[in-house]
Amino acid sequence: QNWTRGMSYCLHPESHLDTGPVYVRENGKLHVVNPGAGGIQNVTPTTRPFRLFSRGFSVELCMNREDDRARRQRTDHFIFTYTKEGNLRYSAKSLFSLVLGYISDNVDHIDSLIGFPEQIAEKLFSAAEARQKFTEPVTGLRALQKFTEAYGNLVLCSLCLRNRYLVISEKLEEIKSFRELTCLDLSCCKLGDEHELLEHLTKEALSSIKRLLLKDNSLSDAGLRRMTAPVRVLKKGLENLLVLDLSCNPKITDVGIGYLLSFKQLNCLDISGTGLKDVNAVIKRIQTRIGLVHSKVPLKEFDHSNCKTEGWAEQTVLQWEQAVMEAIKPQHNLRSRTAALHFYGKTHRREEVVKCKLVEAETKAPGNLQFYKEKVQNCHLPLKKEVAGSHELKNNKKRALAEQERERTSKQKHLCLTVEDWDLLNTY
Repeated sequence: QNWTRGMSYCLHPESHLDTGPVYVRENGKLHVVNPGAGGIQNVTPTTRPFRLFSRGFSVELCMNREDDRARRQRTDHFIFTYTKEGNLRYSAKSLFSLVLGYISDNVDHIDSLIGFPEQIAEKLFSAAEARQKFTEPVTGLRALQKFTEAYGNLVLCSLCLRNRYLVISEKLEEIKSFRELTCLDLSCCKLGDEHELLEHLTKEALSSIKRLLLKDNSLSDAGLRRMTAPVRVLKKGLENLLVLDLSCNPKITDVGIGYLLSFKQLNCLDISGTGLKDVNAVIKRIQTRIGLVHSKVPLKEFDHSNCKTEGWAEQTVLQWEQAVMEAIKPQHNLRSRTAALHFYGKTHRREEVVKCKLVEAETKAPGNLQFYKEKVQNCHLPLKKEVAGSHELKNNKKRALAEQERERTSKQKHLCLTVEDWDLLNTY
């Protein structure tokens, strides 16, 4: 009994915590310790069940939010379809589609895609594009660079940004990440000579451009000098250029046309609407130095219908444009303020949206100044039979002109570089 009393004392029978009944086996029998009396009773347990915690103790089950979010996304792992009878059926997606979705969600964490199969990379790009991963400000640029570094022109081979200056200003770094473009349309963007994108055109990443349309961009002779400096001196940059459109740039004069003579592979050139002083002298100079013939009929190469955005990132460019347009929408709600201004007798300053319009008056004044190369079949024109029949005379003239060019180039080797050219070269 002394042992049982000591045990009951240790259990603190008078404590506030309700520990419940305590059973002790003695001589093969089960005894219950009575907390109130401190003795032993051989009675069957009739007390309430054992309680592990006190009455005031409560447990709150907290789930991790990330796990909960992952569980919600697990519903995408199934494909739900309806049968002819109207019953709902579901089937699990393939492991490839599940892995593709997971990688596209974390596409910005990819180290490199160089050497990765192109077929799977295209599916990965479209999956990330559907999730609008390339529209995000920081991670989108990082993910896009991984694809452009590995696949080049497959991501985008032709880019049309005609009349999309806002897209250029918002997504300039993304546009600069595109490599191996063959066609670039920047018409009617009012970029000017000092724009960063025009400076990027002289880089080696865009040396593959064959069609460059810079119509109505407020360019001058200084911009052409800067754009042609790598070609004139280093034989790099836009040396593969075939089609060039510089129309509706009235600040370009006869001096600026002289910089274009370094593009020896040009097949089509449009300088309509420029500020030329001696048009006849410029036409003869272009014909003798580059071999381009003045066209009396508008060329199909400059109707802006052949330049389109083509490649994996075609929908990505559209997403950029939609995001820019949605950001501009709240400004239209400001029109309601004009009613309040009229009510208080105040005059409202008209702020019209600046729309880029082609300068038609300037193109009509000097006439159509488009040039083409006769032997090239890309520039289709209804040529006269008389011009096509005199090949021998033209060959003799070309030989004489070639000899004259050699003499001129040999004399101007030491005079072609100016101080401004050297300053430009030091920037590369």
